[in-house]
Amino acid sequence: MSRRAERLNEQVKRETAEILRLKVRDPRVEGVRVLGAEVTADLWLARVYVRFPDGRDERREAHAGLAAAAPFIRRELGQALRLRRVPELRFEEDRTAEAAERIEALLRDVEIPEAPPDGAPEDA
Repeated sequence: MSRRAERLNEQVKRETAEILRLKVRDPRVEGVRVLGAEVTADLWLARVYVRFPDGRDERREAHAGLAAAAPFIRRELGQALRLRRVPELRFEEDRTAEAAERIEALLRDVEIPEAPPDGAPEDA
């Protein structure tokens, strides 16, 4: 990934978080955290990775709130970033923390046999 792309991803992440925190008044998006952003090379799409509040109903409501606020956030991003083309925003739940926890749990459950002392045959 180029330096410019990395910088743009970081700017989209930072500005989106700021807009959500300070300018979006929808109570459904309270507690939503922006964890990252990935803008396509052609600037048509920006995937914004978010963490929703716990609870199935709260997640559904928060996602609906983000979808409703997306045009406003996009307009604000355009003003803040001064891009020729402001990408369409797609909010996606970041599941990396959940995946890491699942992997750690699996690794804890794995039993690793003790290695035989040096010089001892493995299969006697």
